Amino acid sequence: MAPQIWFITGTSTGFGRIMTEHVLKNGGIVVATLRKPEMLADLTRQYDKTRLLVLKLDVTLSSEIPPAFQKAIDAFDRIDVVFNNAGFTLIGESENTPENEARNMFETNYWGAVNISREAIRVFRDINPPGAGERLLQNSSIAGLGPLVLFGHYTASKHALEGFSKTLATELNPSWNIKATILPGHQNYDNETTASLRSALAIGECPGDIDKGVAIIYDVAQLSNPPLHFPLGLDGVKVMRTAGALLAETATQYGQMSEGLLRDTMGEAAHVIKMPSSRIAVRSR
Repeated sequence: MAPQIWFITGTSTGFGRIMTEHVLKNGGIVVATLRKPEMLADLTRQYDKTRLLVLKLDVTLSSEIPPAFQKAIDAFDRIDVVFNNAGFTLIGESENTPENEARNMFETNYWGAVNISREAIRVFRDINPPGAGERLLQNSSIAGLGPLVLFGHYTASKHALEGFSKTLATELNPSWNIKATILPGHQNYDNETTASLRSALAIGECPGDIDKGVAIIYDVAQLSNPPLHFPLGLDGVKVMRTAGALLAETATQYGQMSEGLLRDTMGEAAHVIKMPSSRIAVRSR
């Protein structure tokens, strides 16, 4: 069986770095992208370019994204998994966070992820063999499902990514066999952002083990029919259940107030609304 080829963003630290190591240890091939390639110098000494291709990429610069994918295709002919991981956290009260800082975060967390996703789908559909079964993994957050105090703008960026990813998944022609999975959860890893988080919230260590989390993400990518949402960690499970239960409870409690809002002139037809198909054949190969 041919080795799986992964394209991973944000590989300098955290999930991206550890996923790069995990894929390599499991016999896969990695195209590792980051703004400072020298941060992976130790790995480039361990693996040659037939196993590890390190590329300089700033996901906020959309012009750099297609060339990075093309270099991956030139080297390995295809891409099987894209792990959309680049992102960062901005801590502060929603009211007092400087607009320019929030906008800069959106450039990475939302627009960077969106532009990577667009190019990933293009490569999966137009370059790879038809129906190969590619995977797009969006490394989101529990912040995409519910509020986090002091993380208003970060939460907004993850809600935006959630909305985009769910819509994108409905637009994929099933015949392409491309699966998108959103990974909400919170794992512990050692970098400056996490240290700032602990200090700001006085919560000590985050409960998750990133190595175990990465191993599970890797396993999710191997599933023949992965879920649209995969709750990574018990906190992800809890937030997902809470969010679903709250919406269901609110709909039950107040849903009747929306009855009778359609125009009376529509008659019986007013009660029959045809929704669009959940799977849209937007484009064929």
